[in-house]
Amino acid sequence: MVTRTDDDTWDLTSSVGATATMVAAGRAMATRDPRHLIDDPFAEPLVRAVGIDFFVKMIDGELDTSPFGDEGADRVQAMIGGMAMRTKFFDEYFVASAGAGIRQVVILAAGLDSRAYRLPWPAGSVVYEIDQPQVIDFKAGVFAELQAQPIAELRTVGIDLREDWPAALRAAGFDAAAPTAWLAEGLLIYLPPAAQDTLFDTITTLSAPGSTLATEYVPGIMDFDVEKAREMASNMRQHGFSLDMPSLIYPGPRSHVMEYLRGNDWDVKGVAGDELFRHNGLQPPNRDGYDPLGEIVYVSATLR
Repeated sequence: MVTRTDDDTWDLTSSVGATATMVAAGRAMATRDPRHLIDDPFAEPLVRAVGIDFFVKMIDGELDTSPFGDEGADRVQAMIGGMAMRTKFFDEYFVASAGAGIRQVVILAAGLDSRAYRLPWPAGSVVYEIDQPQVIDFKAGVFAELQAQPIAELRTVGIDLREDWPAALRAAGFDAAAPTAWLAEGLLIYLPPAAQDTLFDTITTLSAPGSTLATEYVPGIMDFDVEKAREMASNMRQHGFSLDMPSLIYPGPRSHVMEYLRGNDWDVKGVAGDELFRHNGLQPPNRDGYDPLGEIVYVSATLR
């Protein structure tokens, strides 16, 4: 079991970093899906480069789902659909922000995000990616090997979000006087409650009027079922992948994301994950018995 500390660090095979690889594997599978749910051509080569056997087998369809019970295959399909809906929501958020004239983008805890390389960024767009230095360096090396060029101007900022990342962001050229499109995808549950508030306060301070923000609200983190999550982790361990999710997140009471943002002068909208499924012609998954976090609400906001 890995225990989080105030100064812990990671790469893309360990701790919080491995969850970024898990998310990219979901994007790769959703891209391969015959329903053509999303198109992220970089997800698969990034996951293969990380080299976690469990996720490579997932991509190749070689993962035995029997340890997950009789509904194992359905769970995998639900994961693919859920990751596709999440990716599509944030992709469309960025396209809409660009359409509103925003040309400055900040992706927090970017992980294996490839949006700088695959979204239709208008001329003059600058994308800042912030993550641990070793994550930034690894991804840059993979894209260099792929001979891929970003569509927007990409500026990477290798720093832990627990450090003075606003100073590092400014040093990379960030302009706090210009509207910014912020993304905090799959990040909040890995932050202590007070750090979540501090993150939103900092974003608000750095944002000019008209800036936008997208993130998630995860109500299930309040009464997170640790035992259920550990049961899921034990199933993955049977395939050689050991990741103790309950040790990585911070369950329990915390600020309501949408209410907190509204209190900081953001106009906020939220859409439930199941609504995204239905909107895209998909059947929402049956989460009974296997999803300890429950349904996620996807959030977009604009600073007044």
